[in-house]
Amino acid sequence: MPQFLVSLVAVIAMVAIHLLVGRLSVLSGTPRSRWLSIAGGVSVAYVFLHLLPELSEGQDVLSETTSSAGAFADRHVYLIALAGLVAFYGLERFALTSRDGERAKQREDATSSGVFALHIASFAAYNVLIGYLLVHRNTSDTPSLVFFVLAMALHFLVTDFGLYEHHKSRYDRVGRWVLAVAVFGGWLLGLYAEIEAAAVVVLIALVAGGVILNVMKEELPERRESRFSAFLLGVAAYAVLLLAM
Repeated sequence: MPQFLVSLVAVIAMVAIHLLVGRLSVLSGTPRSRWLSIAGGVSVAYVFLHLLPELSEGQDVLSETTSSAGAFADRHVYLIALAGLVAFYGLERFALTSRDGERAKQREDATSSGVFALHIASFAAYNVLIGYLLVHRNTSDTPSLVFFVLAMALHFLVTDFGLYEHHKSRYDRVGRWVLAVAVFGGWLLGLYAEIEAAAVVVLIALVAGGVILNVMKEELPERRESRFSAFLLGVAAYAVLLLAM
């Protein structure tokens, strides 16, 4: 199947995930759904076994386009990935603090309108990056695209469920539509515009940091009662597939 058709099917699937995840009752409840834990495991395996090695190669491209010298010159890409992780950690703390404040005022267990707007705008930008990378990545072969698509689709399943828990009705009314449009818009941007290879490396680094934080924040809290066995299954199964490429 041509890469264009693969990416088209992928972006349609991602749009569908954004629009439907809040209605998948099988994902709700405690202990955490094993399907969410498997999806998280797949996403993490993809980052560590595919994206991070790809970043290592991309660092050479990035170093050639920067004028910095010294100890930081060979670590730019990892600093960007770290920045992505820290940014999403900050967003998560904002959301949790806002929910605590709303509960203290005896309102809905959801974030304030301002935090909701910030959270959704940030994830919309993140979705644009992922949509763009459906078309342009450092590796352009079809198997690489398929692995990227599967990992990112399952990643959206995890992150969207977390966003739905934070924002409740606001996510249902507005947030899911914004995110669906964002990923589709990123894909369209990729069809009609192409940025430099160094910029693609930066985008991949930001996505890698975001995936790591967004998956682990959903799996680690004790109140989630996450399913380690399901998470491990997702990691192991996808690791075997990636290593067999």
